[in-house]
Amino acid sequence: MIFSVPSGWARRRARLLFHVVVLLLVFLAVRAWTQRDLVTGPAPPVEGRLLDGRDYRLARDPRRPLVLYFWASWCSICRLEQDTIHALAREYPVITVAMHSGTDDEVRTFLREQGLEFPVLNDPDGELAGRFGVTAVPVSFVIDRGNRIVFRETGYTTGAGLRLRLWLAR
Repeated sequence: MIFSVPSGWARRRARLLFHVVVLLLVFLAVRAWTQRDLVTGPAPPVEGRLLDGRDYRLARDPRRPLVLYFWASWCSICRLEQDTIHALAREYPVITVAMHSGTDDEVRTFLREQGLEFPVLNDPDGELAGRFGVTAVPVSFVIDRGNRIVFRETGYTTGAGLRLRLWLAR
């Protein structure tokens, strides 16, 4: 006896598959559009004074890749993600850039109120963000040991997703 599939079931399955493919294509198109201006290849220069007073210069690190995370104090998605970045910074090299978030003192106050302790470069005028093609936040770059950008993400990213990207960048 041969098993036969009712024709209505086959049509529903084909329709479901069609909708999944369309949603995937829309997702990929939106993702490509939001990442269109983000730089690729070698990471542009990043240097300045962190809010804790230390000088920082992005340099090739033969030991581990790092996350360069652009955020803003006024960004609601960034606030959802801030605990993830805070936890990630305890385990991996993470440098964050506070874009258009006010003066150094205002950003320090925000960090203190939120209970966050991660390295922050303040970018009040968006100059550093402009070098990376960042026009909206949050944006995460994973930079490998050769100082090359290997992953770029716009919008919310999970801690597991960032850890996987860091692992793949090794």
